[in-house]
Amino acid sequence: MKTDNQLTELPFAPSEDPFVVEHGGFYRRWFSMIDDIEILKKTVSSLKGTIDEEWVPTWSSVGKEYEDEAESLLKKGNIQEGQKKLLQAKSFYSISRFPAPLTELKKKANEDCIRTYLRYSEFLNPSLEVVEVECEGQSITSHFRAPKDANSESPVPAILIMCGGDMFKEDRGWASEMALEQGLASLVMDGPGTGENPFPYEPTSVKAWISAIDYLVNRPEVDANRIGAFGISRGGHSVLLLAGNDPGRVKAAVASAGHPFGYKMTQNEMDNFIENRNKRATYNFGKQNDGPSFAETSQEIEERNFKKWALSELGLIDKIVCPLLMINGKQDHLAPIGNIYYMLEHGPVTGKEARIYPDDGHCAFKYFEDWAPESFRWLKNKLIHSE
Repeated sequence: MKTDNQLTELPFAPSEDPFVVEHGGFYRRWFSMIDDIEILKKTVSSLKGTIDEEWVPTWSSVGKEYEDEAESLLKKGNIQEGQKKLLQAKSFYSISRFPAPLTELKKKANEDCIRTYLRYSEFLNPSLEVVEVECEGQSITSHFRAPKDANSESPVPAILIMCGGDMFKEDRGWASEMALEQGLASLVMDGPGTGENPFPYEPTSVKAWISAIDYLVNRPEVDANRIGAFGISRGGHSVLLLAGNDPGRVKAAVASAGHPFGYKMTQNEMDNFIENRNKRATYNFGKQNDGPSFAETSQEIEERNFKKWALSELGLIDKIVCPLLMINGKQDHLAPIGNIYYMLEHGPVTGKEARIYPDDGHCAFKYFEDWAPESFRWLKNKLIHSE
């Protein structure tokens, strides 16, 4: 099991280096989901590269070991421990598949990730329901859960859990658990351009998230007047994009990181942003000759992206009227905290809260056990008291 020392003793560096385990770095995505950080560190130390043949077998072999252990435990009737091992298998398969099913090997890793998560879910109570959210003739496979006593006679508030750019719905099961702990239903859906969401990553693809709200509104277990949203990283931006486009139905929102909102970076921030993005672009997570898996950027490109994606440019700032909780690390290299200050300084006067951790980076995963459960307590409080 993971100990406090395993995490607190890690160094900090806001980076995307897959050969170092550090707070604010590449593996921040999985810290909350991996029980033994020493196994993570040991595996990282054995990495020979990031191309398919070096990356996928390394991580998938760890996932397979956990999966085999899980099945052995389940055969013996040890359901609880078996489930824990399945979650570990899922998480290592998730690293194997990063950043997306780009190749045949990564498609297999993604299938392994989905399979082990659904196997884990077989033993959940209340159960996980694999559902299809319909949008413009296409289906988005998603995960729905609700408290056992929720029904049409006694509906409960619900949270749309919005995934980001490289974390899929199988990586957000913990969020649905936290929602349940607060008596909330949840729908976990992949973001546009990722996982099992067929829509491209474009501002207009907010229609997929709006369809997710439609789905929740029509569930008999859900109180249609008490629906909130929760997102991390790209999902943090999507939360506010949705809140601005569907203000009448999104009654509360939590955004961990997210960019761009409307804040224009200083030149030093822009230079640092571009430097980190371009360092990330040096890594190839595909086949040997595929080239970098992330595109290089420049100030010109980022200025175009701002005009395309910034909430201010989309005319949404004044339309985000629901209670809003924003969270991030002060040293975020991907979503500068100026975004949070911008939201505090613009739009409606009331209803905005923020928590910034000065010694952490993107999404403040070092303090996950602080802000994550509190986010769902906050959502419950705001939804129960919403009009």
